[in-house]
Amino acid sequence: MLRETIRLALSAIFRNTMRSFLTVLGIVIGVAAVIAMVTVGQGSQQQVTKDIEKLGTNTLMVMPGQGGMRSGGFTSDRAFTRRDAEAIESELSSVRIAAPYSTSMITAIYGSENHLTGLAGADTSLLDAMDWPVRLGRRFTGAEERAGRAVCLIGETVRGKLFGNVDPLGHSIRLKALSCEVIGVLDAKGVSSFGEDQDDLVLLPLRSYQRRIAGNDEVALIYVSVREGVSTDRAAREIQALMRERRRISLGEEDDFSVMDMKQIASILSGITAVLTGLLSSVAAVSLVVGGIGIMNIMLVSVTERTREIGIRLAVGAQAGQVLMQFLVEAIVLSLMGGALGIALGLGLAALAARLLSIPFTPDPLVVLLAVGFSGGVGVIFGYFPARRAARMDPIQALRHE
Repeated sequence: MLRETIRLALSAIFRNTMRSFLTVLGIVIGVAAVIAMVTVGQGSQQQVTKDIEKLGTNTLMVMPGQGGMRSGGFTSDRAFTRRDAEAIESELSSVRIAAPYSTSMITAIYGSENHLTGLAGADTSLLDAMDWPVRLGRRFTGAEERAGRAVCLIGETVRGKLFGNVDPLGHSIRLKALSCEVIGVLDAKGVSSFGEDQDDLVLLPLRSYQRRIAGNDEVALIYVSVREGVSTDRAAREIQALMRERRRISLGEEDDFSVMDMKQIASILSGITAVLTGLLSSVAAVSLVVGGIGIMNIMLVSVTERTREIGIRLAVGAQAGQVLMQFLVEAIVLSLMGGALGIALGLGLAALAARLLSIPFTPDPLVVLLAVGFSGGVGVIFGYFPARRAARMDPIQALRHE
């Protein structure tokens, strides 16, 4: 009986193919939008977590000032010095590495090529703290770091922009008035969650940067790698106490620096992404309601057009429940067809977006099942009223209908 009812529903649907397609278009768009939004949102959250893990989940960032990151880098009236990093590393048992770091923008020149890039001053301890290997060449030696030698490491983007297919090792690039020898190429890290190309970088020994570029001994921030088995919360408290002492901050006064946990940053970014995904998905879900209204409207039209057919079925012995089931199944089939098309379209759009945005494509089977269930529910809810109207027709009046 159910098979015959479904067959009749499909026959009625394909009798007016274009009208049926336009009817379910709202369902298609709604389901596709929701699936695409949720899938892209989940991929974005995974990418955020992955990017933070590249920096190290046991990593802290100690920055001057309470404002955090601002345009132009990290700024404060009271900057850090190398000695602050040395004190954190030597005096705190919870700390494995404390790597001082300063940065600015500069134009790097090689031959006739030039490229505006990020210039960073740091020692190899930064590479250890961030678990950032050198893909080609070597790292700075201790002697080069202490003497402030004019040597540098470059990121993959800088290598491609300045050298193309030429091996950069042993060649010199010019940074303002400084000519530095390229001794290594850093392993590619890609684009961060903030949209920053992490490979667009030239790395100088910190002393070279301070003497030749910055002209001071200031440090913009300190990357801290916490020892294995030690919680970052404990390390953050110890760093806070030490820096308050070193910066002579009295009891009751606010810190003039901040300690940020990479896990906290990951949690904040993931939370923001989840909220935006939920908001956009809710807006997209409105089109499902619009699609349901469209199905109800077209089913009411169908009931009116097929009044004589309904009258004949009732006259030859069909029960009201059977007529109701016929039209209800027709509405459900319409809605499920729209849901199936929407799922295919949504996954396709999500896969395309993931490719363009360079984020993981992570379709969630639960979301797909919910989309199928929701589209079926729309068919039941918005198809019931037209089906009930058909089932309650008087057979005599229906047969008289022109």
